[in-house]
Amino acid sequence: MDHIEDNQNENIDDQNAEQKSEEPTTNTVDTSEEAINFENRIDLSELQAGINLIKTEISKVIVGQKPMIDMLIASILANGHSLIEGVPGVAKTISAKLLARSLDIGFSRIQFTPDLMPSDILGTSVFDLKSSEFEFKEGPIFSNMILIDEINRAPAKTQAALFEVMEERQITIDGHKYAMDLPFIVLATQNPIEQEGTYRLPEAQLDRFLFKIDIDYPNLDEEIEILNREHDLKGGLKTDQIKSHLSKDQITKFQGLVNEIIIESHLMKYIADIIVSTRNNPFLYLGASPRASIAILKASKAFAAMQGRDFVTPEDIKQAAIPVLQHRVIVTPEREMEGVTTKQIINQIIEAVEIPR
Repeated sequence: MDHIEDNQNENIDDQNAEQKSEEPTTNTVDTSEEAINFENRIDLSELQAGINLIKTEISKVIVGQKPMIDMLIASILANGHSLIEGVPGVAKTISAKLLARSLDIGFSRIQFTPDLMPSDILGTSVFDLKSSEFEFKEGPIFSNMILIDEINRAPAKTQAALFEVMEERQITIDGHKYAMDLPFIVLATQNPIEQEGTYRLPEAQLDRFLFKIDIDYPNLDEEIEILNREHDLKGGLKTDQIKSHLSKDQITKFQGLVNEIIIESHLMKYIADIIVSTRNNPFLYLGASPRASIAILKASKAFAAMQGRDFVTPEDIKQAAIPVLQHRVIVTPEREMEGVTTKQIINQIIEAVEIPR
């Protein structure tokens, strides 16, 4: 009898175990891609397709330099200007030219020199003998994308001529205002090593650049790939490989979509906390202005859109912080003599500011 009762108890236990195994568990979380695939409230499919086309065209010539390409595209989406800094020969100028070539927009290149005058950039009024009136002749600044090569080689008077056009997308000549054709983007290059025959850019002008993009040397594998591609060209032009894709209307449309990207109020405060921390940092002689906080806001929206998201995350803000701030803050002379850089201080500030959850 005891043996029979033991068998019955074992059967009941087995049945209970089977029932428990068949019951759905409530503690498990489905982390599959389908479960976390949220639908965007803003349709960014056309924007992403356009960005991929641009990246594909540029990658036909440029090896590596993905952060630079991402920031250049983000600056266009955010309707901002970029300052590209690097030693000679690291594809600063060719990258800007390729970017312009991949877009179906107007392009103008201006080589800055010490004898360049404001009228050489903006244009000038010429007296017409037939009509006995002055006629304004547009300068090379009247285009959609402007490449300014070696921007720090022009004197202060010429630099000042860029203030109005970079900020307000217009110029004023002889009391008349002339609006730029949109989109209007300035890409400028400068060499940080050679200082002979150069002029330091005014802080007010630096503040008008959305990004300052630093370009480093390629690594060994990238250097080999550069040589292989140059050999395969057989003397042909690099720009001949590039096709134009996005029109002015498409770019303007994408810029409008980026403006609609959603950002929560606690992330707004996160941006403000970072900016205020630059003003209170003992290692910085000059902190960031409100224009810098607006620049981070616009850039973080652009980075979010490039990732296919219609909302900003803290990672987007972190990605935008260094290229937006590094040319807007000034290290104290004592720390600069110790070799402390603006990037290091900005990184410290970002790490110290609490990330909103």
